[in-house]
Amino acid sequence: MSTFILFASLSVATAAKVTLPVDVGIGPAVHSFTGPLAEEQLHTGLVINVEAIIDSAVIKKHKKKIPKEYRQMATQMSEVRISPSIFIPDTIFISPKMDQTGVYGISWRPVGASMPLVSGGVDWKLSVGARLTAAYIDSDSVGDMFFLRPGLDLATELEVPLGDTFLVSIGANAQAYIPQELGGSLETVPESVDDLEGTLWNINQAFIQLHYRFPYTVKF
Repeated sequence: MSTFILFASLSVATAAKVTLPVDVGIGPAVHSFTGPLAEEQLHTGLVINVEAIIDSAVIKKHKKKIPKEYRQMATQMSEVRISPSIFIPDTIFISPKMDQTGVYGISWRPVGASMPLVSGGVDWKLSVGARLTAAYIDSDSVGDMFFLRPGLDLATELEVPLGDTFLVSIGANAQAYIPQELGGSLETVPESVDDLEGTLWNINQAFIQLHYRFPYTVKF
């Protein structure tokens, strides 16, 4: 919510040109699934990142454009990252069937909030976010299914600069969803916690990502 307030406040104020770094990243990822699928292969994919970065210097420079009731909160932020669209996925599942199951799909993280654990050169952060995943699971062991569920995730990521333009990051996240019965349709949900073993409710991800940053001038 604070990110939205900050962005909206700057956007409706008197226009001023501001140059922001834009971060574009891509890299490989591996995923593990709960239940019987966890006993099979790890599933591969890609992670994608497209964000404009508003740092503390920009926030402080334009703090008068932020409503007074939110000004102190905004100036205490070390960094705000804004995606140009909530429709840009952060994960693409591309995992051909090597054993008994293949997975193809997309996952979005439309909103999130992060907390820096280490900053200054090498950055390490912890974040939480909302998630939506749509994936087709082609499985000989549990049956074919289309998985479509909202959820939440907890993630950690370490960013290491390779110069002024390039960075590399490694990270992991744990994703929890409304359970869906393995091999079942979208409306199938377990009747009790005891039935979770036969459902898909958790996906864990590990990734490495190469980032390219370039300046982009916008009007606030």
